[in-house]
Amino acid sequence: MKKVYPVPADFAQQRLDAVLARFAGISRSKAAALIEEGNTRVDGEIITKAAFRFSGEQILEADIPAPATFEPVPTPVPNLGIIYQDEDIVVVDKPAGVAAHASLNFAGPDVLGALLAMGIKLTTSGPPERQGIVHRLDVGTSGCMVVAKSEKAYSYLKRAFKERSVDKTYHALVQGHPDPLFGTIDAPIARDYRQQWKMGVQEGGKHAITHYDTLEAMAGATLLSINLETGRTHQIRVHMAALNHPCVGDTTYGADPVLAEKLNLERQWLHAVKLGFVHPVSGKYVSFQSAYAPELQTVLEQMRAGAL
Repeated sequence: MKKVYPVPADFAQQRLDAVLARFAGISRSKAAALIEEGNTRVDGEIITKAAFRFSGEQILEADIPAPATFEPVPTPVPNLGIIYQDEDIVVVDKPAGVAAHASLNFAGPDVLGALLAMGIKLTTSGPPERQGIVHRLDVGTSGCMVVAKSEKAYSYLKRAFKERSVDKTYHALVQGHPDPLFGTIDAPIARDYRQQWKMGVQEGGKHAITHYDTLEAMAGATLLSINLETGRTHQIRVHMAALNHPCVGDTTYGADPVLAEKLNLERQWLHAVKLGFVHPVSGKYVSFQSAYAPELQTVLEQMRAGAL
């Protein structure tokens, strides 16, 4: 499928493969292959050299193959809990290590496959591998997640998340002590073109707003309550890292690996504690909560006891 990307002037002298990878959300090697196959044009001219550098404001066009789709596979996930369900929605307590849905880049368990294994019928809206999925939590983040069971719920919740009318509260244990103790982070987020699995605060990225407040300060760490206005990939992790207060255990975004090993924590300390929205059918406001995952509670107690 043809994609058109206006390239701003401040991208002058950047390589074509790097820019395409960032804009298209693909790996740099994949971008280079598309370029060499003659699938990209700059200002209407076909460019086949990945090392081509932009000279200013230009138009990049690329023929990007449609992403592969596949049918979800029912796969039991014993530690995935059901917080609530009715004919239209199901709210799950997602453990860490479980994706929202299957993808080509993740071979582990996923929420959609787990629900299908339980015999829970979901809407068929959306791509086959994301049926009923209206929002996602990172693989390494635990907590509340809602999935649509009916067509009406799917359409309504997709719109609600897009319009930012869903209340999302997270708790994060971060390294150090943010100053001020509460505040708002308004910083755009984009994919790191050098490391496609990472995001970062970058000029020209997608608008992202995070509100945080201190719940508890302890030696070397702070427990924060976080509310999101937007829902960018890795938003909390990126924004806290940008403040130099990464989530404990989040070595991808600069957390202390020695501390993570000492705490035996193989994930970021980040939990979706509360999810609230107007029910798509009843019209009543509903709210759901999730207790900390056991490994997070253990780490929190260790930090309170002065583990750092």
